[in-house]
Amino acid sequence: VVSTQSTGPLLLALFIMAWAALWTFVSGFLYTSGEATPLIFIREYLDGANSPTNETANITGQTYSRKVDAMILNTVAGIGTSVNKFCTDLRLLASLKELEEPFEKSQIGSSAMPYKRNPMRSERCCSLARHLLSLPLSAAHTHANQWFERTLDDSANRRVVIAEAFLTADILLNTTLNIVSGMVVYPCVIAKRIAEELPFMATENILMAMVKSGADRQKCHERLRVLAQEAGKNVKEEGGVNDMIERVSRDEYFAPVKESIRDILDPSKFIGRCPEQVDKFVEEELRPALEKYREHLKIEAPNLNV
Repeated sequence: VVSTQSTGPLLLALFIMAWAALWTFVSGFLYTSGEATPLIFIREYLDGANSPTNETANITGQTYSRKVDAMILNTVAGIGTSVNKFCTDLRLLASLKELEEPFEKSQIGSSAMPYKRNPMRSERCCSLARHLLSLPLSAAHTHANQWFERTLDDSANRRVVIAEAFLTADILLNTTLNIVSGMVVYPCVIAKRIAEELPFMATENILMAMVKSGADRQKCHERLRVLAQEAGKNVKEEGGVNDMIERVSRDEYFAPVKESIRDILDPSKFIGRCPEQVDKFVEEELRPALEKYREHLKIEAPNLNV
């Protein structure tokens, strides 16, 4: 069991970048001649201002356009989509026993089945994210139904929707921070799954190697297809192991690549440019964003009762 100590800070940084992007997006809409938007207070906090900013919207009457609310909530909802996607993937991987969210010593995973370790935090995040994703539509309807400059049927809706959006986003980020700070990965389970699936994934590489050695592509493809179907039947119908590679090795047709099959099965040959992409993202996008908001990043993972 390996605790992903390096994963937590990275994901935390990603969510902080989401907040930073939100603040940048709305910075031009923070104050009007008659009314401050909710985001003015965020900007004053980040800038350390002692008085309201002098920035104004170019066109406004007594109030700013309620389309601003819809635009802001669409951006806030983007946090919900990201958290939902992350937690959904985590729940799927947890079902495969490849990783788990934090699980307290006395935590009860299921009141009926003592062995269960349900990803309760991730389930909670997905549930709340769905609520957050529903809120921008309400703001859009408020804007669409205003009469001329503004009608007062916007007020009650805004007081609920805007507050709920930011409170829900705050809950999502805090819960996700708690998850990634204690997430656990099981390398042995991952290695086992790779060993089970890689032989099928490698058929394309075997095909290319055979073609390079002079084999007919269509004929080779058909031989691999037949062997893959036989191996799949052995796994699904007979409960056996994936013996695709053994079947290929026994077939004299594949003699030209027999000595190189183990090299073809090297998992590192199937990850493309993932390492380079991660390094580039960290150095060119993540670190500059974190540096810009360094003084606001002193955040500790919250304790949650589950």
